[in-house]
Amino acid sequence: MSDNPFDLNFKDLPAELPLFPLNGVLLLPRGRLPLNVFEPRYLNMVEHALGQRRLIGIVQPSVDGRAGLSAPDGTALYRTGCAGRITSFQETRDGQIQLTLRGVCRFDIVDELALLDGFRRANADFAPYKTDLSSDDATAIDRQRLLSDLHAYFEMENIEADWETIKQTPDERLVTTLAMVCPFEPQEKQALLESPDLAHRCKLIIGLIESALRRDDNGGTAAMN
Repeated sequence: MSDNPFDLNFKDLPAELPLFPLNGVLLLPRGRLPLNVFEPRYLNMVEHALGQRRLIGIVQPSVDGRAGLSAPDGTALYRTGCAGRITSFQETRDGQIQLTLRGVCRFDIVDELALLDGFRRANADFAPYKTDLSSDDATAIDRQRLLSDLHAYFEMENIEADWETIKQTPDERLVTTLAMVCPFEPQEKQALLESPDLAHRCKLIIGLIESALRRDDNGGTAAMN
């Protein structure tokens, strides 16, 4: 059990959840996701969540869209998302809200409800993911291979990194952060979300990185011929 008095127990998770459909955006349990909210319907959503348990369901559209943008009404969604709790928020002078979500637990959409003040809602089933409420640092991962691949991948993507901090980051936080911030395709991010455990998610990240590195090598070879 967590020592944080703000952490939710399974019994605290609501049956209904406001949905924030975002293309190419992944939230995982205990991950932190900064968001800038400006559409009126999603400002309404934030106000609604603040009056409840501060929970918002982050879910991806199951069709292509521009990364980071919300999906139009009626867009088909993936069945599985992740609920995040608002841990901080700030109103801006231009009428926006900057907030941070901390991932709590994944959920499956049972069915969608009628719009409320313009935003989408759903009946959510958290039961398949009850273990999300406990950390997964006891699970062994292939950390050496992950870090070795990561060096080459960050160099390929021109991503700067504090390697001393990365080396000291616990396994779960490292895998969660990489899954959320690496520029994977939306369907790849969905696969990471639906991974059954930390070890499987780490293996998938390694596979995605190594595939990207092979494509880069093949492209470089083709360009020289």
